[in-house]
Amino acid sequence: MKQIWWFGFLCLLFFSFEAKPQKADAWTGKPELTFSGFLDVFYVYDFARPDGPSRQPFFYNHNRHNEFNLNLGFIQWNVSNAKYRANLALQSGTYPNDNYADEPGLLKAVLEANVGISLNANNSLWLDMGIMPSHIGFESAISMDNPTLTRSILAENSPYFMAGAKLGYQPNEKWYLAGLILNGWQRIQRLPGNSIPSFGSQVTFTPTEGMTFNWSTFVGTNDPDSTRRMRYFNNIFGKFQLSEKLALTAGFDLGLQQSQKGSSSLDPWFSPVVIAQYKIQPHWRTAIRAEFYQDRTGIMIPTETANGFQTLGISGTLDFLPTDAIMLRTEARWLNSQDRIFESPNGNTSTNFFVGVSLAARFNKTWAD
Repeated sequence: MKQIWWFGFLCLLFFSFEAKPQKADAWTGKPELTFSGFLDVFYVYDFARPDGPSRQPFFYNHNRHNEFNLNLGFIQWNVSNAKYRANLALQSGTYPNDNYADEPGLLKAVLEANVGISLNANNSLWLDMGIMPSHIGFESAISMDNPTLTRSILAENSPYFMAGAKLGYQPNEKWYLAGLILNGWQRIQRLPGNSIPSFGSQVTFTPTEGMTFNWSTFVGTNDPDSTRRMRYFNNIFGKFQLSEKLALTAGFDLGLQQSQKGSSSLDPWFSPVVIAQYKIQPHWRTAIRAEFYQDRTGIMIPTETANGFQTLGISGTLDFLPTDAIMLRTEARWLNSQDRIFESPNGNTSTNFFVGVSLAARFNKTWAD
């Protein structure tokens, strides 16, 4: 099976090149250089009052209690030409500390490190290799790009980044297609003892300017060869600009993983989420989110309780944007679970409520000849 995947990928790579030679000046033209940065400083008060600074083990963003801290700060260099591109971004904060905990040494500091080249004359086919943002989901690690302050449970427990190779094809403005070979499920360094790559795909359809549909997949394992359980994951979402002021995002995750190596039995987990965002006036906007996450067997979120992780969540966010470069956000979020899974010094509880505030800023400077 592994040989078939590799053969298909190499054939696609081979036949993607145009037979006719490309103009040399397209490759030798002066590139555009962009230097950018981002800072997200936050404070969260969790009414469960956990003992340690970290709040809940299934959160990776804004996951500190009763302290001011840096969620994510990074600086990025980008070089782009009509025929090639490259990105390098270095990061710090509580988000990389938590989400990159399995990565060794300095790799924790790498947000992006990738290079891409165009493979055809009209630049509709690209090969990118390195550490890249994940092809899965509609919420990124950059809070200013998301409709809510904190991330959905769905986003927090699916990959934010991937390491590998991506072949992306955009035949027109409406369609984007991609196939990926990956080191694993959100892994820069491949898991010790695992000898097979993982694979992914993405299909994006944008029929109109205010409507986008996306389907992303992952097929692979997060285990060494000795206990290998195959994982099959789907993420589907739609984004709709219903009016000048109102936007709606709806997403759904469905994952299946073998109960044990070689078994035909599959353990599922799934999560629906709906987010509505409303622009009150040019500098003010608000968002409401409703979500549910079920993982009975603890594949993504182990709880060691009778019913596993089955949690309903509701949140409200209020944003103030004095400029496009600065955002002040507040959010209140309520979670309710079937079992007592939320950590508290007086014993675990079935409900969790917290409020948070974030002040984020971004900048960029571009040089072009």
